[in-house]
Amino acid sequence: MSSSTARGRRSAGTAGRRADLRRLRQRLPVRAATVVDDYERHLASERGLSEHTVRAYVGDVVSMLAFLHGLDGAGETGEAESDGADSGGTNSGEADPGDGRSAGAGSGEPGGPGEPGGLGGLDIGVLRAWLAQQRGEGHSRTTLARRAASARTFTAWAADRGLLAVDPGLRLAAPKAHRRLPGVLRQEQASDVMGASATGAQQEDPVALRDYALLEMLYATGMRVAELCAVDVDDADLDSRLVRVFGKGSKERMVPFGLPAERALRSWLDAGRGALVTASSGAALFLGARGGRIDQRTVRRVVHDAVESVPGAAGMGPHGLRHTAATHLLEGGADLRSVQELLGHATLSTTQLYTHVTVERLKAIHDRTHPRAQ
Repeated sequence: MSSSTARGRRSAGTAGRRADLRRLRQRLPVRAATVVDDYERHLASERGLSEHTVRAYVGDVVSMLAFLHGLDGAGETGEAESDGADSGGTNSGEADPGDGRSAGAGSGEPGGPGEPGGLGGLDIGVLRAWLAQQRGEGHSRTTLARRAASARTFTAWAADRGLLAVDPGLRLAAPKAHRRLPGVLRQEQASDVMGASATGAQQEDPVALRDYALLEMLYATGMRVAELCAVDVDDADLDSRLVRVFGKGSKERMVPFGLPAERALRSWLDAGRGALVTASSGAALFLGARGGRIDQRTVRRVVHDAVESVPGAAGMGPHGLRHTAATHLLEGGADLRSVQELLGHATLSTTQLYTHVTVERLKAIHDRTHPRAQ
C-alpha cells in the first residue's frame, strides 16, 4: 500500500470517528449537552489546551455520558491513537490537562446532581462499567488509560462546579498504558535526511528552503509540530540561536538551536519567505504555499517524505524527529532534567521514556562490538 493511500485511509477513519462523535453528542439530553459545552469551553479557554487535546477529552466525556444515558454507540467515539502525541494525546504522557479543577458556581447550574438528563447517577459503578464495556470492545490499554484520565479530569471539574455531589473519579483506577519505545533515526540517518533536504534547498526554491528550515528546526529543538506551526518571525532570535516556544497550556519556554538550523532559517527568511508572503501571512515564521501560516498536515507530509527518501530509515512524522532529538541529546551526554526543559515535558517520567531507547541501543552496540558479549 502506498504511503499516500495509507494516509488517505487514516484521514477517512478519523473523519468517520468525528462524525460519529458529533451525532452522538447531538443525541445527548439537553442538560448533559449543556454540561459538555461548558466543559469544552473550560478546557479550551481556562486551561488553554490544544484543539486536539480538547477534542480527545470531550470525545471521551461524550462517550461516558452517552453510556450513562443508555445511548447506543457510546463506546465507538473518541480520537484515534496517533503517532504520539504530535497532537498531545496522553499516549506519550504529555496531554493530561491537570486535575481539571476550577473555581465554579453552585448546584443551581443546568445538569446539577439528580437533575433529569444531567449527571445524576454518574458514580464509580458507571465509570467502571463504561471502561469495562470499552475493554470488551477491544480498545487498547493505552486508550483505556487515556479515557480513565479523561473521566477523572471531568468528574473533578463537575464536582467543583456543583454538578456532582461527590467526585467518583477519585476512586477510579485504570490499567497503566504500555510505554512503547519510540522509533528514532540513527545519527547518520538524521544527518542524511538533513543533507538531502539541504541539497534540494540549494536551488533556492521557496518551498524547498522552507522545508529544509523546518526540518532543521524540528530536529534541532525537538519542538512539537503544533509549536513549530505557531512560531512567529520575532520568536526566533538568530543571533542568540534561541526560539521562543509556546507549549501546552500556553507555557512559554526558550529553546536553543544550532548553527545548521540558524543557516537554514536565514536562507528561508532572506530568499524564501518573501516569495510566499501575502496579506494573510501575518507574523508566521513558516508559511504554506498560499501564504498563510503553515498547517500541521503540511509539516507532517514534509517530514514523512524527507525521511522516506533516506534508505533504511523508518517512516515517521514530526513526533519521530522529536523522539530522535531527545534520544540523540541523551546519547550525547545531556541530563534528563535539561532534556525535560528543552522538550517542555510537564513531568520527568515522560522524559525518562527516552532512557530506555538509549539503554537498548547501548546493549545492541555492546552485543555487536564487545569481544566478550557472546
